Amino acid sequence: MTEVNPQQVSAPKADETGKAKAHAAVATPSGGGPRLGLGAIGEIPHIGLVLALVILAAVGLITVPDTFATGSNMVSILALASTIGVITVGATFVIIGGGIDLSVGAVMALASVWATTLATQAYGPWVMMICAILVGTGAGLLNGFLISYGRMVPFIATLAMLVAARGLAQRMSERRTQLVQPDNSLIVDLSTTRILGLPLLVYVFAVVVIIGWLILNRTTFGRRTYAVGGNPEAARLAGINVRRHTMMLYALSGFCCGIAAIIIMARTTTGSSTHGDLYELDAIAAVIIGGTLLTGGRGTIVGAILGLLIFTVITNLFILNGLNTSDQLIAKGLIIVAAVLLQRRSLKAST
Repeated sequence: MTEVNPQQVSAPKADETGKAKAHAAVATPSGGGPRLGLGAIGEIPHIGLVLALVILAAVGLITVPDTFATGSNMVSILALASTIGVITVGATFVIIGGGIDLSVGAVMALASVWATTLATQAYGPWVMMICAILVGTGAGLLNGFLISYGRMVPFIATLAMLVAARGLAQRMSERRTQLVQPDNSLIVDLSTTRILGLPLLVYVFAVVVIIGWLILNRTTFGRRTYAVGGNPEAARLAGINVRRHTMMLYALSGFCCGIAAIIIMARTTTGSSTHGDLYELDAIAAVIIGGTLLTGGRGTIVGAILGLLIFTVITNLFILNGLNTSDQLIAKGLIIVAAVLLQRRSLKAST
């Protein structure tokens, strides 16, 4: 046998260490601080989304300067974003986990109808709010059970829930709009009561976003969500119960739909089977624009909310400028296509 010289073995390690130091020297100049420039600015998280919002604000100031920058218009933008925004937080978890939920708008409508029936309203506003959350969470759990243990494709399972929830809402309300009774004005107060000029429902939205961010970035549940979405088999081998975690993700999405139902009841003082029409598309589009991969494993709450604000401001600009609703839908569709193409380009560049 040939003897191995220890110096020959350790030499490559020294070379690798030297190369690492050389790369570090290139990345960090002798001055000690990181280099600044256009490249560094481009690496700032979500800088593109922030610039898009700035451009949209500039368009609003140019086209409708008398109405866009008013306080009432800013409040209306935030109020509209609050309802879809709460749903978007739940959708972000589901998509990062490798799933999709098409039923969020219909589940929100069902929760609002169930909570505003005369039988439910007789027990007061707190029971109404608990009812909305329980209905949303229950629908989400059913979605998760069908997908995790029934082995159904998420697209099919949530599409079936969309149709069934919307139909059940129509059946319960007999296609009528149900008014929140004056005795239950506590729910309406979420929209009418203001703190520092903002309605309470905006603060509810902010709390949901903060809690969602903390769960996704500072808890084991969040780390497991990324793992399940990135590689379910590897997550299973690492000891994660993928089925149970997936079911919990859809339950979380349903929980957010229940909160959104409370917000929509506060804004409109009604429960209706028509609430949440196409909200699922707005929520999914906001998540995609925010940088979350449809295949799962990557995404952020902050990016999804910025994507939502972009969509909300676009809607507001179309309304203020008196443009056609169909043109608004076309613009949103083009934005979604552009976002997906940019995602594919960034993935190819990284590989």
